[in-house]
Amino acid sequence: MSKRIRPYPILFVDHAPAMGGAEHSLLDLLQNLDRRLLTPHLAAPAGKLAEAATQRGITVHLTPLPRLRRSPHALINWHKGIRMLMTLADTVNAAAIYANTVRSAVYAALAARLGQRPFVWHMHDFWLTEERPSSLWPDTLLKQLLCAQAQLIITNSKATADHLPPNYHYVTIYNGIDPDKFRPQNNGRPFRTRFQIPHHAPLVGMVGRLRPWKGAHRFITLAELIHQQMPHVHFVIVGGTPLSEDDSYTNKIHDQAVAAGLGNRCHFTGHLEDVRPALAAIDVFVHPGDPEPFGLVNIEAMAMQKPVVAFAHGALPEIVVEGETGFLVPPGDVSALAAATLKLLQDAQLRQRMGKNGRFHVLQQFSKERMVRQIEQNLLTMIEQA
Repeated sequence: MSKRIRPYPILFVDHAPAMGGAEHSLLDLLQNLDRRLLTPHLAAPAGKLAEAATQRGITVHLTPLPRLRRSPHALINWHKGIRMLMTLADTVNAAAIYANTVRSAVYAALAARLGQRPFVWHMHDFWLTEERPSSLWPDTLLKQLLCAQAQLIITNSKATADHLPPNYHYVTIYNGIDPDKFRPQNNGRPFRTRFQIPHHAPLVGMVGRLRPWKGAHRFITLAELIHQQMPHVHFVIVGGTPLSEDDSYTNKIHDQAVAAGLGNRCHFTGHLEDVRPALAAIDVFVHPGDPEPFGLVNIEAMAMQKPVVAFAHGALPEIVVEGETGFLVPPGDVSALAAATLKLLQDAQLRQRMGKNGRFHVLQQFSKERMVRQIEQNLLTMIEQA
């Protein structure tokens, strides 16, 4: 590897063709790095992430990183992926290889080691699989191996760091958003018109893929409890199955809404590329899911001055300030979730105050600028101390 001089080239690696929270944060990082200090290169497969990065002027190297778990070709694909990343790193004279996802880390860690380059692991999830694994020892072992290889480990929350081995140093850097993109809006009428929601009806909403851990079934139970006391309230579930997943859960929650008598009160939008019109239209934002490593949509809602009601687990206590920007209730207690939501529905001044507090909190703690500068400084420190 030739002598390093600023700006330092960094090879960022992400395996996902689609766009999730980790990919949105990565795009913001790549686009806003100080080019006088760092030059980003992205290794990713063809898909929406690569397209979006190219549109933002980021150098993209199309790099397929196939699934390894349970694949009969795992060793062959792993070897090919490692060699491709090593070649790319040599070509751009990368000062470090930065893995943004678990799968990319499995490829990038060894590519960095063999190429004698620093390895950065940005951990966005609790587990190395999408859900808690049935057996924890493989998860624990691989985390140990990845942490041992990394010169810099970044977690998106303290809750995520708690799921990593305790004998390593982690830097927690919260995901950030552009507060100007998520400005408060008073006009939710177009969204309500589109989905046949009365313009003056109180509206409670959630946003999330229609998968069980996002908690749409709990949201419908909450809606049923609120409907018993405030029958004029409407509810909206924003989300679908953009990754072409099985839709049996979607059918289940539609049936649940009908059985609860919410057929004309509970609205399903399907997947929306832009959730801002939905956030503008709602009065109270609810997060009914399982513990989240972060939960980007919560800060998006707060930036648009919406009070948040959520379970006090995962990273939510790091995001929502209890009693100031929303309410946190005991995990799994849907009755408490409904009671907190009712309290906000019945008090417009409280909603307004918590909404304003929420935007201020985002500006202070969860801006894109803050996230980028913190990652940038940690990368510079690591490279210049190597």
